[in-house]
Amino acid sequence: MIKHIVFFKLEDNSEANKEAVKARIMSMQGKIPYLSHIEVGVNFCDQERAFDLALITDFYTKEDLARYAVDPVHVEVVTFLKSINTQTKVVDYEY
Repeated sequence: MIKHIVFFKLEDNSEANKEAVKARIMSMQGKIPYLSHIEVGVNFCDQERAFDLALITDFYTKEDLARYAVDPVHVEVVTFLKSINTQTKVVDYEY
């Protein structure tokens, strides 16, 4: 199994915007067949080093993760996130 975690720092980190971005990311659920699990956590910590959201996804194989990266549903969400000046950090690992 592959775990893909992405942290997001939003330019507008208001609670309303964080919830709206979470909903936009979660809109991928059920639309990408090789995405076996998706969740989005909204950060409540107000430290400067904290990110605003965490996306946690699971895939069965590295190939599934690679397919996800170019899937049109995912690309649409990524394009949206880039349009709102989102900073990201990523961690991928096998478990």
